[in-house]
Amino acid sequence: MRVFVRADFNVPTDDAGAITDDRRIRGALPTIESLLARGASVVVASHFGRPAGTGFEAGESLRPVFERLRQLLAGKAEVLFAGKVPTDAETQAAVAALRPGQVLLLENLRFEKGEKKGDAAFAAALAGYGDLYVNDAFGASHRADASMVALPRAMHAKGAPAVAGRLLEKELRFLGDALEHPKRPFVAVVGGAKVSDKLQALANLLDKVDVIVVGGAMAYTFLRAEGVSTGISLVEPDMVERARAIMHDARARGRTIMLPVDHVCGRALAAGTETAECVGGIPDGWMGLDIGPRSRTQFADALRPAGQVVWNGPMGAFETKPFDAGTLAVARAVAEATAHGAVTIAGGGDTAAALDAAGLADALTHVSTGGGASLEMLEGKRFESVDALDPA
Repeated sequence: MRVFVRADFNVPTDDAGAITDDRRIRGALPTIESLLARGASVVVASHFGRPAGTGFEAGESLRPVFERLRQLLAGKAEVLFAGKVPTDAETQAAVAALRPGQVLLLENLRFEKGEKKGDAAFAAALAGYGDLYVNDAFGASHRADASMVALPRAMHAKGAPAVAGRLLEKELRFLGDALEHPKRPFVAVVGGAKVSDKLQALANLLDKVDVIVVGGAMAYTFLRAEGVSTGISLVEPDMVERARAIMHDARARGRTIMLPVDHVCGRALAAGTETAECVGGIPDGWMGLDIGPRSRTQFADALRPAGQVVWNGPMGAFETKPFDAGTLAVARAVAEATAHGAVTIAGGGDTAAALDAAGLADALTHVSTGGGASLEMLEGKRFESVDALDPA
């Protein structure tokens, strides 16, 4: 049997093209290895970056992913790579020649314009590459790309199964159970730059959580709504009223929203900038770039007794020292809660990167491979790509 696996290998790379975080590649290995162990040949496909969709682009090639996948499967399977675009003659020939125990990684799906457009004809061409379709791309499951939605439908049209892979099942189970059957107290930690990015998630979480801890630049919009001075911190003026409404709604429902009470401030978001600790409001000419020591203590105290924690977004500009201290303190507090029996789930690329920086990624119950997908689950959205699969 030849199996088509849709993975999410859209991994971060540095300026030289080297992969800086291979979590998504490693996350797909259990599915691939399980299929190989049962005698299958495996065709793996993914998008990568933001190509124009007009053909091969060297800078957006999946070749670095191929090299890493070949390393990870060394001694277990022969990994091949073919073609300039997923449906060219060279790729078709490589698929036809694939033998049991071999893995063929296709070139970037987005080299063909039909992928982003959800094109049925492109999906039908991909459907010819497998006797079974496996969606193991949680990180892309909120998208309606051809390989995510039209392809499983094309497989069904020819009488072939379309199922979830092990990584997708794991992601849906952890995040789904966390929202539908939470352990109490349920604490959500929400950070990042913009309230507008997290508005729907916050509204959905108010029905489910006991406490919401808010950090990152988005906290300054909430503080502005509370009448606290924010200096030159990043604030979304058009979101102030919405933030005020969320705070009012939370109080009416008996929920607690915790905001920073002190801040590590800078004159600018830059390494080496002048810094100061600000308690309460932030003076003119200063911007809040991290939560301060009192806030770190308060946030940790809220996390310590948690039965469940969902964390999405850093507490400050953690990529630039010394504005990483708050995010690292929260990472340690979440890890401590895990050690005391809490179910802890982190989502979002920045959150995962912060956990890696703290050396604590393995100390949580689950670190999601999906950024936008995990956020949309927190918003309560359904995924068309998952609905297109066979019932479990």
